Amino acid sequence: MATDIRAKLSNLDTSAQKARLVVDLVRGKPAEEALTILKFIPNKAAKPVHKLIQSAIANAEENFGVSRDDLYVHKIFADEAPTRKWRRFGARGRFKPILRRKSHVTVILREME
Repeated sequence: MATDIRAKLSNLDTSAQKARLVVDLVRGKPAEEALTILKFIPNKAAKPVHKLIQSAIANAEENFGVSRDDLYVHKIFADEAPTRKWRRFGARGRFKPILRRKSHVTVILREME
């Protein structure tokens, strides 16, 4: 049974829909390759996800003694976080809601067999 190395990022200031575009690119890839891919993606969510995977790799090396070359991204997903609701008043007394969406990103690394 392979051990799961987890890292979680809470309240990322990007919607889950936009974070999933970045997350889908690295799923199933070796950890080092995933970091390289994320380094060259212009999306806003790419930098925090890059940092999250680096953190998971550091957890694997420090806590489980696993080499970073043997790791791959087993699972990675972005879930919705609580939405911050703002209000703006529009013309003719109307109400314009503004939804500031956030997301939680979770990564699970595993050692290659």
